[in-house]
Amino acid sequence: MMQIQTPAGGRLTCYPAAEGSRKETVLICPGGGYSFLSPREGKPIAEAFCQAGYHGAVLEYCLEPEVLGTGPLKELAWCLRFLKTSETWQGKNEKIWVAGFSAGGHLAASLGALWNADCIFSQEEQRRNRPDGLILAYPVICMDNYGHARSAARLTGGREEEKELFSLEKRDLSQCPPVFIWNTLEDEKVPAMNSILFAKKLAEDGASCEYHLYHKGLHGMSLATLQVESEAENLHPDEHIASWFSLCLQWMSEAGAKRREE
Repeated sequence: MMQIQTPAGGRLTCYPAAEGSRKETVLICPGGGYSFLSPREGKPIAEAFCQAGYHGAVLEYCLEPEVLGTGPLKELAWCLRFLKTSETWQGKNEKIWVAGFSAGGHLAASLGALWNADCIFSQEEQRRNRPDGLILAYPVICMDNYGHARSAARLTGGREEEKELFSLEKRDLSQCPPVFIWNTLEDEKVPAMNSILFAKKLAEDGASCEYHLYHKGLHGMSLATLQVESEAENLHPDEHIASWFSLCLQWMSEAGAKRREE
């Protein structure tokens, strides 16, 4: 395990896969309404991907400013560039998949949508910013009608310019990397319409997307296994919802193969 302090004051914890495994990395953003970081959506996710042969990395992004703005996005992009180029990381020069849960899903999706935004990144940064794919679990996407009020407030402070920037269902997604999304119809905190509208916009803009909408399940299911069960939040193992992880691994294999062909 390797830990790195980010320039923004967060922490990147890296979990190498076993020797002889794939050298690709899954960079994970936990959720928490941009107010805290859920431990159920960090280390357990990294360990699951390590067991599947991928390196794992968890970004505990800085949450200190009252209004976060583009800070977490710039921090995530820095981590991606670090993992791509660092001599100390076994996944150097290999694929980087960015995964995010809830508000962390918004952060991951923001990098997919805004990696080449001139108003945020320099030309040099843009050349190394694009993830190879996104894995979004019950993500926040919208900043208004269907959005998550606490996430929007912490990220934008109510400023219209930043609400527009981070309303990802309104962005041009034609340059977005391939996306895997899942959520539940019963999600009581982040409505399913967040993912539905994002998947719709990806399809309209010609980007690659696989979307799974489970008919039941509360918000924050994580892996939906015994390992991440939370009695306090009434989150219990669910074999059906847990299938998202094996579906995701199949998608990664196919999406990665397609990119190699291109």
